[in-house]
Amino acid sequence: MKITMFDTKPYDRKHFDEVNLGYGFDIKYLESTLGVNSAVMARGSDAVCPFVNCNVGAEVIDTLADEGVRLIAMRSAGFNNVDLNRARERGIKVVRVPAYSPHAVAEHSFAMLLTLVRKMQHAYVRTREFNFSLSGLVGFDLHGKTIGIIGTGKIGRCAIDIAKGFGMKVLAYDPFPQDIDGVTYTTLDVLLSESDVISLYCPLTKDNRHLIDGESLKKIKKTAVIINTSRGALVDSEDLLEALKEKRIAGAALDVYEEEAGIFFTDQSGEGIEDDTLARLISMPNVIVTSHQGYLTEEALRAISETTLENVKEFAEGRRLRNEIL
Repeated sequence: MKITMFDTKPYDRKHFDEVNLGYGFDIKYLESTLGVNSAVMARGSDAVCPFVNCNVGAEVIDTLADEGVRLIAMRSAGFNNVDLNRARERGIKVVRVPAYSPHAVAEHSFAMLLTLVRKMQHAYVRTREFNFSLSGLVGFDLHGKTIGIIGTGKIGRCAIDIAKGFGMKVLAYDPFPQDIDGVTYTTLDVLLSESDVISLYCPLTKDNRHLIDGESLKKIKKTAVIINTSRGALVDSEDLLEALKEKRIAGAALDVYEEEAGIFFTDQSGEGIEDDTLARLISMPNVIVTSHQGYLTEEALRAISETTLENVKEFAEGRRLRNEIL
């Protein structure tokens, strides 16, 4: 099997090379993202391996099929960037990594939450300049506060366990509620209005795009904060910016952004960014932005590599694809 892997970084190559010692696939690593102009670079490959911000739309799939590609092996859990209907029409199978390290993302969301509410980012900058004043750094306890968990899949359940460890009350919203000890499922409106922290752990679908928008932001406490480590388009960024400017919410921590493609995972320090909304969010003292970093642990990278290459092996051997997206 020949695999062309798009949008790769040194840490991707390190882990895939190590895991591939047990498989022996012919992997071609490309730094460029998969898109309309780069799809032809997969010529001669049996499979392509895109990442979350690659364009795997109808035109790209047509090119891949014409070049002989038979498998799209996403090395992510999300697949909202893939035109599944066109893939079926062209006879291309699509697989993904449904779970790699839910703890990594859940822990990152709480790292961001603690940084935000205890104002660690400001304290760090101050002490680097030998300013040891505590003025303006008053935060609040997580213990006793209410956290609203939107999405109670594997990552959401890890986040619930962490929240319980802090002594938080847990409200949850999910179209498919589960029996989880110490968790109260409720409507989205109730969760938004009663939570001190609102954290998203759900996939992006056509039904929940801009789940957090201007109307839902009106229901949130002025003292509440929003954490998003799932998909950027779950939050209407412009509406969030307005709510922050008008002090209708206390803050936000974002590991994802709806227009992150072409910005996140790249070094823009020498030229800045043209996205005014993102630039203004980053400039706000009560906003933290990380560059889709939630998954980035040694354990998660290893698991992604192992599952991706096992998916390819199943396809090569004609076995049932356990992680096929149907």
